[in-house]
Amino acid sequence: MLARRNVLFALAALLLAAVLGAWLYVRAITPQLQLGVGYAARVACGCRFIGNRPLDQCRSDFEAGMEPIRLEEDAARKSVRAYVPLIASRTATYDPVLGCQPEHFRGTPLKVK
Repeated sequence: MLARRNVLFALAALLLAAVLGAWLYVRAITPQLQLGVGYAARVACGCRFIGNRPLDQCRSDFEAGMEPIRLEEDAARKSVRAYVPLIASRTATYDPVLGCQPEHFRGTPLKVK
C-alpha cells in the first residue's frame, strides 16, 4: 500500500513538473509569437487584399518556422487574423489608401533590459 502511494505521488509530481515546464516555455516564447503572428497577419493581408490571391496560397510567402501560425479571413472587414491557438493573435485590416494596417497591440509591452 505504501509503495502504491509513493508511485502515485511520483506520477503526480512528474505531471506537475511537466505542466510547469510547458507553461514556462510558452511564457518565454510568447513575445516571439506575438511578433510572428503580427508579421503573418500583415503579409497575408497584403497577399489576399492587395495581391488578390486566395488565403491558402499566402502561406508560401511565409518564412520557415511559421508553420504553427493559422490564418482566418474576414471578407466583410477586409482583414486577416493570424494566430497560434490560446497563445497569440493579431489582425491586419486592408485600407485602400494605407494598405494593410495592424491592429493596435493590446498586450503587455516587452521590457528592454
